[in-house]
Amino acid sequence: MATPKYKRILLKLSGEALMGDDSYGINRDVIGRIVSEIGEVTRLGVEVAVVIGGGNIFRGVAPAAAGMDRATADYMGMLATVMNALALQDAMRRAGLIARVQSALTIEQVAEPYIRGKALRYLEEGKIVIFGAGTGNPFFTTDTAAALRASEMGAQVVLKATKVDGVYTADPKTNPEATRYDRISFDEAIAKNLKVMDATALALCRDQKMPLCVFSIFKHGALKRVVLGEDEGTLVEC
Repeated sequence: MATPKYKRILLKLSGEALMGDDSYGINRDVIGRIVSEIGEVTRLGVEVAVVIGGGNIFRGVAPAAAGMDRATADYMGMLATVMNALALQDAMRRAGLIARVQSALTIEQVAEPYIRGKALRYLEEGKIVIFGAGTGNPFFTTDTAAALRASEMGAQVVLKATKVDGVYTADPKTNPEATRYDRISFDEAIAKNLKVMDATALALCRDQKMPLCVFSIFKHGALKRVVLGEDEGTLVEC
């Protein structure tokens, strides 16, 4: 069996990743494929924590949220991430994986509150921990939540799963001349405004010397290749 480069990872999943080609919501086949990819790395002995976004659900109510108070809209988005976390946990259960959901907002009927010590113990026991509700505070993105939880959990890397296979010099969908970076520094990513993560998340990763790898979750086997240290995606580091 190949030896993983990382013992403990923080996987950042966008809510949009769960949509597949749908306009909003959760695509059953897509979530099944993502769970399968996660299962592969857990079988390598890698401890996995997940931070999940809520854009796939919030997109459905976004028109109604136009003009809404920002804090209220952010709390709605946090609740959407909890819904995604529960869906992901259920898909993992059906796949034979043990997962625990911890929420930064107190919703004890459906999810445990975020308790760092319990989360660490779950990881040490080989359970997958899914963090919902972002940081629990408005005005902060789930990217920032990923950087924060990765630091708290002692993860060795943040893996940002996207629809694109890395960080490009420009948007590859609109600019055919765009090229992919193999490696880039946090300072360069911030200075060039490359939209890797929001600036707060990037600055937190940089300050904690937490490497970040951006890769495509839709590329079969990509997550496993990243964990094994193979050439996949773009590595952002100090």
